[in-house]
Amino acid sequence: MNRRIVINMISSADKVAGQGVGSAYEEQVQLVKEGASDIFDVKVNAHCKADINHFHTINPNYYVKMKASRAINVAYCHFLPDTLDGSIKIPKAFFGVFKRYVTSFYRSADYLIVVNPIFMKELERYDIQKEKMIYIPNFVSKEQFYEKPKEEVKELRKHFGLKEDDFVVLGVGQVQTRKGVLDFVEVAKQMPDITFVWAGGFSFGKITDGYRELAQVMEHPPKNVRFLGIIPRSEMNDVFNIADVLFMPSYNELFPMSILEAVNVHRPLLLRNLELYEDILFHDYMEGKDNAQFVHALRVLKEDPQEYRRWSEAAARISQFYSKEHVLQIWRDFYTRIYQKHQKKKK
Repeated sequence: MNRRIVINMISSADKVAGQGVGSAYEEQVQLVKEGASDIFDVKVNAHCKADINHFHTINPNYYVKMKASRAINVAYCHFLPDTLDGSIKIPKAFFGVFKRYVTSFYRSADYLIVVNPIFMKELERYDIQKEKMIYIPNFVSKEQFYEKPKEEVKELRKHFGLKEDDFVVLGVGQVQTRKGVLDFVEVAKQMPDITFVWAGGFSFGKITDGYRELAQVMEHPPKNVRFLGIIPRSEMNDVFNIADVLFMPSYNELFPMSILEAVNVHRPLLLRNLELYEDILFHDYMEGKDNAQFVHALRVLKEDPQEYRRWSEAAARISQFYSKEHVLQIWRDFYTRIYQKHQKKKK
């Protein structure tokens, strides 16, 4: 190859604060920019002739661009049409139209990147060809997310108004029904000796599903629950470091970035027993199917140092698997392969 492949990263993910999509976008662009500058010339939202357009969000103007483009079009599948339920509340008639639009956007891409292999079957239900789907996991930089020294954590806890000996359970994500925020609060009510902290807010304001009920809970939380609101990503490593556990009672996910961020800090994971985690987290996490099981798991982590160490080491194993080098090589191979395939077709 006599020149670098031009890749245009196209996204508006950084315009809405507190979204995992935005975090995934930043990490992926940075990874490819820094780690593969020898073979790729990476542009961001550029008006240029590119070899590959990589669409990270599904804006209508991007849909038009994709349809008109002669470049190779790659789209990220950050959510399935069905995961929109429990996220945003919009009129039923429009909701159906929006789901069809999402499906059409995915179908229009030459390649669709999924962050969890389990969703390939789900996407096939929408008549999306399996051949165009590529599984590439998310990645989180260990330079940005890492375990801090105990003395520094002690000071950070003071800054957040926490005691040194508090057992802190952290939830992360947009405040939405599907994220299990109400279950998070219910579990907290049953464990008054533990401090529960949620980092995240209403990224989509009043159209968030369950907004009214969730807003009331945020305004009048139990004494042992704190809502921090949307935290800039640059400060999230501090938030993971003040926590003892990441507790994610979500009902629906693809591959939350917060999980990768927490395991870099070696914090044990407590998750709902969703099938989607099995192939990507290798059972290196505690799980529960309801609030009673969540309460039991958190009690074990708080009171049994041996069990806590066991699940902390399990988190570290997940972190090792999703290494920068491994994920970068996948991207290098993928972009190069589709470019070469496209060039052969042109001849």
